Amino acid sequence: MTAAHRMALQYVLLFGATGVSLPYAGLWFRAQGLSGAQIGSLLAVPMLARVLTGPLIAVWADGFATRRAPIAILGLTAALGYGAAGLVDGYGAWLVCWFVGAGAAAGIIPLTDVLSLRLARHGAFAFSVPRGFGSVAFVVANVVMGVLLVRASVDLVIIWMVVAAVLIAGVAAFILPPEPVDEAGPSLGAERFRGMGRLVVNPTFMTAIFAIGAVQAAHAFYYGFSAILWKAQGIAESLTGLLWAFSVVVEIGFMWWIEPWRRRRGVGPWLMLVIGAGAAAVRWTAMALAPPLWLLWPLQALHALSFAATYLAGVEIVERLSPPGSHTSAQTLSSVLSAGILIGLATALAGPLYDAYGAGGYLAMTGLALIGAVASLWVRRSLAQTGRQALDARGCDSAARAQGDGRWPRRRP
Repeated sequence: MTAAHRMALQYVLLFGATGVSLPYAGLWFRAQGLSGAQIGSLLAVPMLARVLTGPLIAVWADGFATRRAPIAILGLTAALGYGAAGLVDGYGAWLVCWFVGAGAAAGIIPLTDVLSLRLARHGAFAFSVPRGFGSVAFVVANVVMGVLLVRASVDLVIIWMVVAAVLIAGVAAFILPPEPVDEAGPSLGAERFRGMGRLVVNPTFMTAIFAIGAVQAAHAFYYGFSAILWKAQGIAESLTGLLWAFSVVVEIGFMWWIEPWRRRRGVGPWLMLVIGAGAAAVRWTAMALAPPLWLLWPLQALHALSFAATYLAGVEIVERLSPPGSHTSAQTLSSVLSAGILIGLATALAGPLYDAYGAGGYLAMTGLALIGAVASLWVRRSLAQTGRQALDARGCDSAARAQGDGRWPRRRP
């Protein structure tokens, strides 16, 4: 198997698990007799805790010799957490078990992205190709579990997640390439914490991941209330499912064909981020007008830009802005901000917006996407100015040295 095939297998397992946990975990907890408020708090705790657990996992992971080792350990930890949730009883016990399982599972995603980026650079394959297989697995797992639950017990949800987590650990330990964390060997724990600290106090890096996270978090209102709003418009639930599936299919097409083309053509990630933010602004503004069914299809196609282009550009930008020894920390910080803090706040805001304005709440998401676009343009301009200043400094230094030995630097064409 090539490195691309191995990473594709890992993404299939990873998002095959997510395709079940996201839509059906609440259903399993409901079957255990928990209230809606209990389910919401239980699912939210691991997400909110990522502010602490994410950086800690990143620093811990960079202490290993290979990048696959912490992925394998987190896979086993997720399996233990999910498995224990299926054996215990009571809100408090489920809260602890779910925190362990979901927290470990969430930590695997940025670690896998970092490994895939490294292998893509060495193996000359596009990062988006194996990642696209993960999107396929998400849709397939979602549909398959929905069909199975018509006849099977809801306990199948927990069984699926445990098996997937064990397979993730096994693939990481025995199939993923043993890519080293650092060619010079793992650094000391104190140095890893200092490396993350340098990222946190770097305004350029933090503004960049804020820009990425703002565009991603602008999907919060869509995730929470699109189905409710479409039903109120008279659109059947079956069509709602098709609309969601269509957006993911277009996303997969972008990852497999447009993204490799973009990289061959040398189109930079900053331009893709701005395009993704612009597409998000158009999409959410149109959604705020409660468009008819025929217009929803092209609007759903914009998911390829508002989500996929933003995600892929963000991963590449974060890698470029962070030193090699801090890639794991950098990707984790970006994931914590976009998939944790910002989307959590946007989701909390979405409820009151829906109650007050209905579909008009989408306009707040338009504003959030435009804020992301402005922030990305500021970072790009700042980096360009820094590059010009560095070039001017090198030029002056070269001229001074040339004058010292009687020669002028040759002007480059």
